Parts: sequence; structure tokens; C-alpha cells
Amino acid sequence: MEQYIIKGGQPLVGEVSISGYKNAALGIIAAAVMTDETVKIENVPDIGDIDILLQALVDIGAKVDRINRNTIKINASKISTVDVDFDYVRKIRASYYLLGALLGKYKSSKVALPGGCNIGSRPIDQHIKGFEALGAKVKIEHGMICAETENLAGAHIYFDCSSVGATINVMLAACLAEGQTILENSSKEPHVVDVANFLNSMGANIKGAGTDVIRIKGVPKLHGSEYSIIPDQIEAGTFMFAAAATKGNILIKNVIPKHLEAFTAKLLEIGAQVEEFDDAVRVKADKRLGNTHVKTLVYPGFLTDMQPQMTTLLAISKGTSIVTESIFENRFKYVDELTRMGASIKVEGNTAIIEGVEKLTGASVTAPDLRGGVALVMAGLMAEGYTIVENIEFIERGYERFEHKMQQLGALIAKVDSTDMKAIKKFKLKVS
Repeated sequence: MEQYIIKGGQPLVGEVSISGYKNAALGIIAAAVMTDETVKIENVPDIGDIDILLQALVDIGAKVDRINRNTIKINASKISTVDVDFDYVRKIRASYYLLGALLGKYKSSKVALPGGCNIGSRPIDQHIKGFEALGAKVKIEHGMICAETENLAGAHIYFDCSSVGATINVMLAACLAEGQTILENSSKEPHVVDVANFLNSMGANIKGAGTDVIRIKGVPKLHGSEYSIIPDQIEAGTFMFAAAATKGNILIKNVIPKHLEAFTAKLLEIGAQVEEFDDAVRVKADKRLGNTHVKTLVYPGFLTDMQPQMTTLLAISKGTSIVTESIFENRFKYVDELTRMGASIKVEGNTAIIEGVEKLTGASVTAPDLRGGVALVMAGLMAEGYTIVENIEFIERGYERFEHKMQQLGALIAKVDSTDMKAIKKFKLKVS
């Protein structure tokens, strides 16, 4: 098993370029199967979750060509089955986007119930509600979600809760339904907009993405397209917070500053410096930061995927901070690992009460999930001494060339095999 070894105490300084948005890429790759023509997608992050979804497309008959690390071509004209049931597909949450895409194109789909990070309950009831409103019969049997219909017809659908997954999935199916579909209480996240823009580039007729009402006029078929995925706001936010946590100075390039406003606001509130440019932000801090209260919300609020990084930063800030998690009930599992490093955090239900400490100290910790894992790396960069982070496969599911980007900023971090004591010793000699 691979792990990160980190020597903390080094400010992160320099420039970093943000990769394409994982959450947008997964929806867009699924949508690419909805045409028989070739689709070219650029700015695709080279990460584990993307590899899994692309392999699923190959296994059902699509042709996938990697032009380079971040550019792919997909041709789905030879898809031979709508049955997507592979062990690896169950590992990623976004595999369910193939339900909407295949249902729209073939009027039938059968996809393994998805997995992903164990951060709490993420039901698919709103997906099913949407598909049924469009005229599909949906059932769950033998660990599979099965949807089929003779014909999809537009409908007026009100989501009981704002769900990114349901919004994208039902939008995919509705593109090829007869008539008009209206999605109310739809999610406003940037990756919902990006998937809608991609579908429109293929000939779909979608209006209102980015608002809570999306209107879709069904079209007979979609055509090929070339499209570039938006930058990853969560990766950008992670580097923003890492700059502040290490008292560093990072220019974060290839971003959309509008997508980062909730993070920027909190950083400014606790005393960090943030400078915005057209497609970049600079974050720097030269002192111990202050305390604040944070509550996770759907976009444009403070995103749940940035909660672990925020909590970790506040662990060494002045005073008492409160972080309330309103999206997922199991998102504080990383806190036990932070306390091993000297953090003073008490979790009561969905709220973390953080008493800022002067410093953290290195320890051996285990990543419980993707964002919790990257928060522990951030803690290691802040800490005194050496930190080892295990289960880094979680982190590599969502961050492209993560340790390389950190190294370019001056981080003393390496990826080593947990059984390779020589590599660990070599790292310690190199950075001592």
C-alpha cells in the first residue's frame, strides 16, 4: 500500500494550475454515450474515478481514445449492452449518471448501485422520482438499478431536496424525451451548468442551468462535440486553504473566481489575504489566523467538500470556531485523526467545536475518505515533525498529481510504499 510521508513546517510558495473539475467530468463522460458521433473532451482530470468510468464505457462497447493525459475521444456508436455491472463501477458514486444517459438514448438502463466515499446517506430516491415522472419503470433488484420505458415524455418535476446527482441524471434522460421537461428545485452547482453546456454543444435544448428551474425541450438525437471542462473548484479551494494554513503565498491559476466566493469570504474573515484576477486567485497569510463559524450549504453556500479543509485550518487558528455539517452525517470521521496530531476538536452530532491550538505535531494517520484524506495531508504540512498519511488511494481518486503539485510549491512530501523502509529513511535524510 502506498502512503504519503510529510515533513511539516514549510510554507507553500509559488504557482499551481488547477485541473478540470472531477464532478463535471464524470457527468460529461456519461453524457458522451448519448450520441453515435465522436465526442472530444479536453481538460479531463487524470484521476482514479475518471479511469473507472472510462473503463465502464469500454466494457459496454464504447471506443475510448486517450489523446493525451487530459484529452479523450469517445465514440459510443457500438455500445452493445445497457447492463453496467462491474465491481469497480460500484466504487464510484457517479456511475449512476449512466442510468440517465443510457435511458435517454436506449430507453433502458441497468447500472450497479453506486458506492463512493462513506460520508453518509446519499439516497437515489430523487433520481427514481424523476425517471418515473418521465415515464420509466424503475426497480432495484440484485444490487442493480433497472430503468426501462417504451417512450420518455417530458414532465414537470419538483425535487423534494436540491440534489446535484438527481438534477444531472434526470437532465440527461430528459434531453431525448418528447416534449418539454421542467426541473424545479434543481441544483445550481457549477458542474450542473457545465454538463448542461456540454449537452447543449451536442444539440440539446436546455435553459436555466445554474438557477433552481431548468427547462429542457427534448430533441430527436444528439451529435458530436468538442468541449473543455471547467476548473475544479474543490481542488482550487484546497490549495487556497493550504496556502493560509502553512503561512504561504500561492498563485492558484486556471480558476473561475466566482465559483470560489464562499471560500474567499471565509479566508478574508479570519485574516488571510486574497487577491482575485480574471482566471486566478492569490492567497497568502503571514500570521496566525482568527476564528469563525461555518455551516455547509448547497452552492453558492460553503460546500461540504471543503468542510474538512476548513476545520483543519481552524484547528490552529486563534480562539473557538464552530463548524456545522448540514449535508452529510458522517463527514467528521477525520477528526479522530486530527486529534492524534494535537488538535482540540469536540464533535457533537453534526457540529464540531474547535479550540485553536498553537501547533499540530506529526503522527501516523489514516485517510477515511477523499476530502478528509486531503485535510490530513494539509494537517501534516502544518505540523511539527513527520506525518504519514495512509489510504491515499482516496485522495488520488479526486486530485490529479497531488504530491507533485505540492512539491512544486515547496512541500516536503513523497509517496512511498508502506513496506519500503529504505524509501522512508531516504526521504527523512533528504529533508532533514
